[in-house]
This record gives sequence, C-alpha cells and structure tokens, in this order.
Amino acid sequence: MAASSLLLLIDDITAMLDDVAVLTKVAAGKTSGVMGDDLALNAEQVAGVRVHREIPVVWAVAKGSFVNKLILVPAALAISAFLPVAILPLLVIGGVFLCYEGFEKVAHKLLHQPAGERSPAEAARARPELSRDDALALEKSKITGAVRTDFVLSAEIIVITLGTMTTAPFVQQVLVLCFVAIGATVLVYGLVAGIVKLDDLGLQLHKKEGSVPRAIGTGILRAAPWLMKTLSVVGTAAMFAVGGGIIVHGAPPIEHIVALLEAPIAAQSALLGTIANAVFAAVVGLIAGGVAVGVVTLGQRLYRRGPAVQQG
Repeated sequence: MAASSLLLLIDDITAMLDDVAVLTKVAAGKTSGVMGDDLALNAEQVAGVRVHREIPVVWAVAKGSFVNKLILVPAALAISAFLPVAILPLLVIGGVFLCYEGFEKVAHKLLHQPAGERSPAEAARARPELSRDDALALEKSKITGAVRTDFVLSAEIIVITLGTMTTAPFVQQVLVLCFVAIGATVLVYGLVAGIVKLDDLGLQLHKKEGSVPRAIGTGILRAAPWLMKTLSVVGTAAMFAVGGGIIVHGAPPIEHIVALLEAPIAAQSALLGTIANAVFAAVVGLIAGGVAVGVVTLGQRLYRRGPAVQQG
C-alpha cells in the first residue's frame, strides 16, 4: 500500500514537472522578444566602463536583476490573485517610464548641456581621461540605470509569463515563473558579459601564432566597436518599441489606431506587418517619452520657482 502510494506520488510529481516544462517552453517563446530587447539595452547600458571593470559591472547589474525578480515574482502572484485589474495600469506606468528614459537619453545626446549643469556621471562621460571618482560615478550611474531598466523589462517578462498560464495550478505558476526569471537573467547577462569582452577575445586571438586565429582576432577587433554602436542604437530604439508596445496594449483607442494602420501592411506580408507594428509602437513610445520628459521638466521648474517666489 505504501509502495503504491509512493509510486502515485512520483507519478503526480512527474506529470506536474512535464506540465511545468511545457508551460516554461511556451512562456520562453512568448517572452523571447522582450529578452532580446533586454539584451540589447543592457549591453548598451554597461558599455563604456573601464576594461578591467566590465565583468564586475555586468555582475552588479545581474545581481540587481535577480533582486528585481525576487521582488516582482511574489508581487505579480499577489496582484494576480487579489487585484488583477492593477496589472495593466502598472505595466503602462512602467512603459511610460521606459519611454521617458529613452527620450531623455536621446535628448542628452542631441542637446549638449553646459559642463556646470552635468551630473558627475555625465561629466565623466564627457572627459577622455577619467579620475577614479569620476570612473566610479560613471559605473554607479550605469549600474543604476541598467537595473532600473531591467525592472520594467523583468515586469513585462513576468506578466507575459503569467498570461500564458492563467488556468494552471498555483504551484505550477510559481515554478514556471521562477524558472523563467532565473533562466532569463542567466541567459541575458551571460550574453552581455560575452559581448562586452569580445574585444579581449579578439586581442587574444590576434596574438596567437597562425594566420587563421590572427585573421579571426582581427575581424573581431574590427567588428566589436561597430557591434557596440549598433547595440547602442538598437538598445535606445528598444526602449521606445517596448515601452510604446506596452502603452499601445494598455490603451484600446491607440491600439485600434495602430491596428488600422498595420492591417494593410500585414495583408501584404506577415513579416512587414510585424515590422510595422514595432515601428508604430516605437513612434507611440517616442511621443509618450517626449510628453513625459516635458511634464517632468515643467514640474521641476515649477518646483524650483516655488521656493524662489517664497523667498522673494
């Protein structure tokens, strides 16, 4: 009797693990696009630090990502159980914040601030030779920005994952969320570490004996700067595309307009339809980011003017 009970228990566990594996595979497929954006964004965010500090910075961001998911997984489960209507508004807020950061980044690149108004990290970026304090300020700024961006993207990954298993038992939901959260973090930041160390790999191959390793090393050294520049552009565009996509799905009138614009393009080609959807989402994100930056800037000016008026 005891043996049959044990076999039944093992059979139930095996069946549950099979279901978890299937759900995890489905969730991974659904979130692959966001993981790709996460990779591009974070590779761009951590680029530019001192060579010997690249891996420590990636590790610091990865630890921040684990903390984000440690907060988000139970929070998402609790909100899904007790206040499911709050998930979409919270996601939209996160999407607007992502667009705000993207627009602010573009604005900082296009509009050169006077040196006196720059933050320590921005001043560090502007100088070719960094002091130790400036280098640390730059690292801290990059880590903080990357972890903040990761929080929004992680929230989207977790919500998408939850959406794929609304009818699954609670235990399976917990296991799948944990697997996806850990797997996404390891995959993304493992690839980020590999990308930022590409130039070191190229240099090592370039120093080796033999024409083939040296040729490969030279190719990597030439391609690495272009890859980082490409990731910088793709990472910023991903902020608008992901943030705008969240806003579009959270605002039915905007979603309807985007669907109308996308329909004739998608009728010609599914691939063109997908590209058009991403472009329209990025446009929405760009507009939302501009509005958010304008509102924040206006609020800051009014806040500063208030104390000045009181003193006058």
